[in-house]
Amino acid sequence: MTKVRLARATARAWRRGQLAHRCDVAMPDEPARPARPELLPANRMPKRGRGGSERGRLALLHALAHIEFAAIDLAFDAAGRFGGDFPRRFADDWIGVGADEAMHFAVLERRLRALGSSYGALPAHAGLWEAAAATAHDAAARMAVVPMVLEARGLDVTPETVARVRSGGDETSARILQRIYTDEIRHVGIGAKWFGYLCAAADIVPASHWQMLVRRHFRGAIKPPFNDSARAAAGLTRDFYMPLVPLTSVGSQDQR
Repeated sequence: MTKVRLARATARAWRRGQLAHRCDVAMPDEPARPARPELLPANRMPKRGRGGSERGRLALLHALAHIEFAAIDLAFDAAGRFGGDFPRRFADDWIGVGADEAMHFAVLERRLRALGSSYGALPAHAGLWEAAAATAHDAAARMAVVPMVLEARGLDVTPETVARVRSGGDETSARILQRIYTDEIRHVGIGAKWFGYLCAAADIVPASHWQMLVRRHFRGAIKPPFNDSARAAAGLTRDFYMPLVPLTSVGSQDQR
C-alpha cells in the first residue's frame, strides 16, 4: 500500500540524513486515505465480538489493522506539525514510530490476506484522527491524549486479547499482537518522555497538567482495568491516571 511504502521510504531518508530538519510546510487537515474501508461514526460500528470465532478474529484483526494504519498518520503528523518546536530527537522518535506503525499494519494486512480477508473488507471509524484534529494546536495536548491515553489503552487490553486469540488456536496472530504490544510500550514511553520535556521546560507538574489536558481534550472515560506494569514501564504511573477514574470504577481495577 502506498502509505506504507512512503512511510518506510521517509524513515530511511531521515535516518540517512537526506531530509532537512525543517517543519515549514503546513500539515494537512486530513490525511490521504484509500477508498476502503468505509468510515462510519463510532456509534454506528457493528459489534465485533471478542475474537473467539473465525469471523470475530477477522473483525478484530481488521480493527487493529485500521488502528495501525491511522497511527502512521498520527506519528508523521506529530513529527511534521510539532517537530520545529523540539530538538531533532523529537522527529527522530516520531518518524521511527511511523515506520513501526507501517510495519505493524503490513504484518496485520498480510495476516488478514492469509485468512482470506483484506484491509477494507469491513467498515472502520476515524476516531483516532479526530483526536489528532482536536489537539492540532498544542503539542502537550497531543502527547497527553494520543500516546498517553489512546495508545496506553492498547497496553491495557492487548494481553487479554493475545491470550484469547492463542486459546482459539491462532498462534500466528497471537505472536503478531505480542510483537505489536512490545513496540507500543515504547511508543507510549516516547509520548510520556516528550510530555515530560514540555512540562520541565514550563516548570509544570506533569501529572496534574496531564489530567487538565485530558479533561479538556479527551471525550471518553479513563477507566479500569489498567495494565499498571506496562504503563509504568512506559513512564505513565498511577499518579497520572488514577485521579481521573470515577470512584465507582476504582473497585474493579484489575491488579496486574
